[in-house]
Amino acid sequence: MRNEGLGSWPARRARKTPHRTAVRHEGAATTYAELHDRTTRLARALRATGVRRGDRIAYLGPNHPSFLETLFAAGALGAVFVPLNTRLTGPEIAHQLADSGAKVLLYGPSHAGLVADLADAGDVRTYVEVGDEYEELLASASDEPIDEPVTADDTCIIMYTSGTTGRPKGAMLTHGNLTWNAINVLVDTDLIADERALVSAPLFHTAGLNMLALPVLLKGGTCVLVEAFDPEATFDLIEQHRITFMFGVPTMFEQVARHPRWADADLSSLRILTCGGSPVSTPLIATYQERGLTFLQGYGMTEASPGTLFLDAEHAAGKTGSAGVPHFFSDVRVVGPGLTPVDVGERGEVVVRGPHVMPGYWGLPEETAASFTEGWFRSGDAARIDEDGYVFIVDRLKDMIISGGENIYPAEIEDLLLAHPDIVECAVIGVPHDKWGEVPRAVVVPREGAALDPDEVLATLTGRLAKYKLPKSVVLAGELPRTASGKLLKSRVRRRYGSTDS
Repeated sequence: MRNEGLGSWPARRARKTPHRTAVRHEGAATTYAELHDRTTRLARALRATGVRRGDRIAYLGPNHPSFLETLFAAGALGAVFVPLNTRLTGPEIAHQLADSGAKVLLYGPSHAGLVADLADAGDVRTYVEVGDEYEELLASASDEPIDEPVTADDTCIIMYTSGTTGRPKGAMLTHGNLTWNAINVLVDTDLIADERALVSAPLFHTAGLNMLALPVLLKGGTCVLVEAFDPEATFDLIEQHRITFMFGVPTMFEQVARHPRWADADLSSLRILTCGGSPVSTPLIATYQERGLTFLQGYGMTEASPGTLFLDAEHAAGKTGSAGVPHFFSDVRVVGPGLTPVDVGERGEVVVRGPHVMPGYWGLPEETAASFTEGWFRSGDAARIDEDGYVFIVDRLKDMIISGGENIYPAEIEDLLLAHPDIVECAVIGVPHDKWGEVPRAVVVPREGAALDPDEVLATLTGRLAKYKLPKSVVLAGELPRTASGKLLKSRVRRRYGSTDS
């Protein structure tokens, strides 16, 4: 087998455990043998449309077996998979399709309307709707195996991550990046072949796909796919499928713990709970520990596939607030200028290197070069290390807002606000929120003489940004604090306007 990448995984699993269940979705089960057959047929069908090595294949839709089948089929062809965030608007989707140069778009029925409104989306020439059309495509295709040579260094996925320049950047993740990340998960979480994972986090996110689904499939376990998280349904699924492994952001676990069924639900099958997106609070950790459950949490970034730091169960309580220590095959430092190590307790920037770190951003050589120093990827996040080597993330140098596990970069919102004729200056900051952790707030300086209506300002953003990116409040200001050179002082903006009652 000349394919060393993810495209070979279904074939390799099918020859080891053909009759074991790989995926469950809405009552239907797909074995590893069937996953291999369906992936092969899809790869053949895509090749028949003209897809060749290096071509990009995009997917837009909620969690579904066809998402994984498309990922593996693209890998079998040496093509590049482009997962799209289902929460984005039409213009945002159109940009990513055009930027990636995707030739094929597979999409779920839930997004048929949005796709229909995409007039000539970049280079897309083939559209396939998941459902009858998708199944007919597979049924008519050959099941003859494809043995395209693919190496670990070939690009597997372009995964878009919001950028500080106002436009998302496509992180190029290789087959090797994703494989080594999965190995890190297997080493650090002790996955077993009988793992039954509840995949309610979206697969288009790096955590749902790379920290949960792919490691489980590599080990030969079962992924139970659900299209959207629902706390009531989560209890049913855990009990019905005897779920052993779950991933979620803190908000998801908080909703489960607050549910009336929490006290009496049968959670005895659960072995592993991993949490990411933002730190898990001490009270939430205690709530789960009272049920005999412990969180495994960490810190990562799309550019690192994403696992970077990991806090194991043994230290979950003693090192509360820490992101842990580096994954097994990951090197992490907290450094000052010139990559010089910082002292214990001193703040510095998190840098990472390892076989799971991307080679660069799609089509952005200058930004790629600026993101690396002597082979280390610069996260832009500030942290400190304690005397035991545990890393605590203390700030976000890139001003990123994390709302319910979703990454929001202010620059993207600020660019749109500055297009408003009555806004001369603006700054978007995160403010505390009981449910989502934090949400965006826009601080705007009106044009002199303008009667700016905050509700009208928010209305101009509707439909241009995903809902989770929309500011939940607008505050009018006379001016914004700046340095003598004119640089915006966001720290002062946060201090002045960052409280919930501003």
